[in-house]
Amino acid sequence: MEKKLPLGIQNFEKIRTEGYLYIDKTEYVYKLAHAGIPYFMSRPRRFGKSLLVSTLMAYWEGKKELFTGLEIEKLEANNKDAWQQYPVFYFDFNKDTYSRENALEEVLNEHLTSWEQIYGDEKREASLPERFRFLIENAVAKTGKNVVVLVDEYDKPLLDVITDTSKEEHNKDVFKGFFSTLKSYDKYIKFVFFTGVTKFSKVSIFSDLNQLTDISINKEFAAICGITDKEIDLYLSSYVSKMSLSLGLTEAACREKLKKMYDGYHFHNDSPDIYNPYSLLCSLNNNEFEPYWFSTGTPTFLLEKIQNEDFDVKLITEGKLYAERYALLEYKADEINLIPLLYQTGYLTIKKYDAEINALLLDYPNDEVRYSFLKSLAPMFMYNSEGISPLEIRSFINDIQNNDLEGMKRRFESLFESLPYTNNKDAKLVERDFQNVIYIVFILLGQFVKVEPHSANGRADCIVETNKSIFIFEFKVNKTAQEALKQIEDNRYLIPYSADSRDKWIIGANFSTETRNISEWEYKCV
Repeated sequence: MEKKLPLGIQNFEKIRTEGYLYIDKTEYVYKLAHAGIPYFMSRPRRFGKSLLVSTLMAYWEGKKELFTGLEIEKLEANNKDAWQQYPVFYFDFNKDTYSRENALEEVLNEHLTSWEQIYGDEKREASLPERFRFLIENAVAKTGKNVVVLVDEYDKPLLDVITDTSKEEHNKDVFKGFFSTLKSYDKYIKFVFFTGVTKFSKVSIFSDLNQLTDISINKEFAAICGITDKEIDLYLSSYVSKMSLSLGLTEAACREKLKKMYDGYHFHNDSPDIYNPYSLLCSLNNNEFEPYWFSTGTPTFLLEKIQNEDFDVKLITEGKLYAERYALLEYKADEINLIPLLYQTGYLTIKKYDAEINALLLDYPNDEVRYSFLKSLAPMFMYNSEGISPLEIRSFINDIQNNDLEGMKRRFESLFESLPYTNNKDAKLVERDFQNVIYIVFILLGQFVKVEPHSANGRADCIVETNKSIFIFEFKVNKTAQEALKQIEDNRYLIPYSADSRDKWIIGANFSTETRNISEWEYKCV
């Protein structure tokens, strides 16, 4: 019988005992456990971090029966010391919100109280760090085994209050006092594993615990979370067959669509393609292609940072966004640098390594992120008096499909009319807003028709193709529409389509930074 897909289930024991499908990642558990190294790993939200930590917990608790038939059973077959039970302290920071006063202390207290029932509560009136130290000592004394410390989503108490400086600093101080215990109590510890979305460079977990090995961008562990094509072949082929039958697609077409929507993550420049596990499993379960991961919410602080920095969103898909490896491993909240944050939160991923400049090229991982992210950004660049974005991409599609270029002009004018107005915004920033609007519109059009944005090989600003027409767009700033049309003709942008029987339109437009709108719009069928 086909097993149930574990949608949103992050408990390893529940998956293994209640008939859910488990995609075997225990080879990585074996590698981590036998290295004996304290680790930190960053992955985007809903990427399987919690399931990995739950699996590590079951392993260190010696629950051998849960691992029957899995890779680690074979790897441990000749190990007489395998499957021993160790005292495990598992901190789960994902199950609460931290905007209220002293929320972090309450969560820590809840964890300590539960363990005090096992290892003794003589220090229950002491400070949180003192109670933790006492528990570690008592656990070692009572069991004769060193302790295992697993910390899931350590950064949630910081990300939840990132726009509230006083609370963020408070939670950092709480962490400093609490987890510094791990450094001074190293002789009592068997294994340490921290997970999070981002690595805060000035959080004492990383300054005090400088022995933590960061495997966030590591070839050996690149596929430790998420799902690969090989794993789809091994575990999910029957679900793909069922989905393709439901949608009237061939299996090959269904796989290609799944790949375009949910694949494309790389956590090392030599990483295999990684699918977003949450979106992939939801899609296979529902037999629909929807932005499941993205619809769970984009952090508001991320959007605020993008808006405050006047970020040039088109840099991403122009193939110009590079970052050095070390820069992606840390996030400095007090410095303006969006790139590490966009990478760590899953909105950008590594696409290749450029050895000449020793940097990693970043891009959107897939269509789910590309289109959903730009839709979420649209209201930041354009909104009417009610605060609602006037962008309705299907209206642009209707104009394109009907060759209604005047209708398209009016829609662009409406969008530019909605550009946020501030008296101190200079012409360069107004031009940036204009370019972002153009970019967002044409990338979103790419969901429905073929769109080729500007590239470095001398093409026009945008080329749009429908079944019956080809449109070549060129946009100017503080010049003329005639100059735009002349550039299209002089540079012979239509040459690649000379044998094509479809109608061919060239469109030149000029944007005025003084009026903050289109001043000229000319077109002709050639």
